[in-house]
Amino acid sequence: MSRTWLSPGVAYLTRGLLSVVVPAASSVIILVRLASLKGVRISPWLISAVVLGAAPLGFAAYVLADGISQKRKANRLGARLIPRIHGKLPGNLDKVVTMVLRNENEYLGRPIEDEIKVLGPTINFRFFWEDLILTTEPQHIKTILATDFDNYIKGAKFREAADSVLGTGVFNSDGEIWKLHRTMTRPFFTHDRISHFDIFDRHADHAIALAKKRFRAGLAIDFQDLISRFTLDSASEFLFGHCIDSLSAGLPYPHNATESINAIQEDSVATTFAYAFSQAQQAINRRVSIGQTWPLNEILADSTAQHMKVVNAFLDPILKDALEKRSTTVEFDKNEFADDQTLVDHLVNLTSDFKIIKDETLNILLAGRDTTASTLTSVIYLLAMHPEFLIRLREEIISKVGLTRRPTYDDIKEMKYLRAVLNETLRLFPAVPFDIRENICDTTWISPEDGKKPLFIPKGTMLSYSVLLMHRRTDLWGPDALEFDPDRWLDERVKKYLIPNPFIFLPFNAGPRICLGQQFAYNEMSFMIIRLLQNFSAITLSPEPAMRPPAWWAEKGGRQAIEQFRPRNHLTLYSMGGMWVKMEAVDDGEVID
Repeated sequence: MSRTWLSPGVAYLTRGLLSVVVPAASSVIILVRLASLKGVRISPWLISAVVLGAAPLGFAAYVLADGISQKRKANRLGARLIPRIHGKLPGNLDKVVTMVLRNENEYLGRPIEDEIKVLGPTINFRFFWEDLILTTEPQHIKTILATDFDNYIKGAKFREAADSVLGTGVFNSDGEIWKLHRTMTRPFFTHDRISHFDIFDRHADHAIALAKKRFRAGLAIDFQDLISRFTLDSASEFLFGHCIDSLSAGLPYPHNATESINAIQEDSVATTFAYAFSQAQQAINRRVSIGQTWPLNEILADSTAQHMKVVNAFLDPILKDALEKRSTTVEFDKNEFADDQTLVDHLVNLTSDFKIIKDETLNILLAGRDTTASTLTSVIYLLAMHPEFLIRLREEIISKVGLTRRPTYDDIKEMKYLRAVLNETLRLFPAVPFDIRENICDTTWISPEDGKKPLFIPKGTMLSYSVLLMHRRTDLWGPDALEFDPDRWLDERVKKYLIPNPFIFLPFNAGPRICLGQQFAYNEMSFMIIRLLQNFSAITLSPEPAMRPPAWWAEKGGRQAIEQFRPRNHLTLYSMGGMWVKMEAVDDGEVID
């Protein structure tokens, strides 16, 4: 529930105060009652000691009892507790501090990977005496997403952290509300619409023209910024019927470019909306990372409130206008879909509930913009790092559609190497590196080690799974798992690794919550890559200082040693400091107008 008059921190402390006052007051009442029966005078010091000690002693008793209870339940189920991280300080405080500090400069997922190397693919961080389980085991993830789906929900903890941004939308709901949102949204993504390609083409031309202008001036562009604007403009147009037009706001310049002064219109609607929406997502990620005590970080105010005011100022009038228009139209066929129908048009045909429509459009905007932009940024990075694969991909594109023709749905379906490049990018850099669930009932997972007891999961546990780390496991993908090689999707490695165990590749989730827009995303990403490589024949990195990894990364193992950018994540993966590149345009006689 949103709180407009009370900050999350104050609300949390108010609730927490009861857990302190009740045991303290109960202890004093019992002590006074016993003393009165015996006729003994109670020292004020004793009362003070009881008041101060009741809460910590009660909590210590709870932790002890919970530990004993978990062991007993595990034994009854013939299971064992999940391996726990053991720090030197109470509540694993030292581990918490170390992980927070390392995350600032370390490679994405490396602190977690270090713990997994010691304890195995499924571990319990047990931060502040609270179970926080993470797994990279495909059988466990399959259980969560598919085979025991009903036992795993987003849960109240995540919903509370994300409610002020995502509301009750499809990514932040469970049960009947989730089913309602999914049922409403599914038909919109079941048809390949020509109008979507019209939208992609228009905004792709705009983005490419901006890039060419910079390259002609000998300057690099932040491709992450450019492509985020492309996906935001495309998504806002096909979702709302109103383009945010962020591509017109002016692109950022390299740090040492003299033209950068006053270049970007910081106060434009497009810029402020994009920034506010991004910052609201950052706030959700901070909350989830901190855990249940996140409200203590927001004592004075809700960290999403100001950002959501900006988002709401743009979105609310559009939705209200759509509802007003719908109320004045004649009867309609709910199963009829016009080619130019937006998601808002579709939703107002199904319900007049403003909150349901707003929550769902914001959730789909998040999926339609950020995940696609993340993957396209990673594609350009990997092609810049591997020009030999760029040459092969470009050869396929030119052989199918030439240098000027707009691709069709059929063209994209026939480009096998393009799909391989996208899949390999999604394997190494999945747009959503980590996800979260919570289990309803006590349960067990099979042991990842042969011959050992299954693992016990207490009910109400926060469960995190990482497809990023799973996608890079050499025992699942072979000794070259850390290498970028699109051919693994075209040769015998598909039969050797993926077909026997399809749950080792989950860039779009799986089971009942599998991404509804999966094919839409493939189409949009494929379209943009085709357009880019029709216009540009080479890509090189031109890292800005904020993008460059620390020099000591080169001394580490794995991808960290070779990476030329700093992957980070909020709800989706992104490049810290942007993705600065230069591209070589094709000959003027061949270039697209």
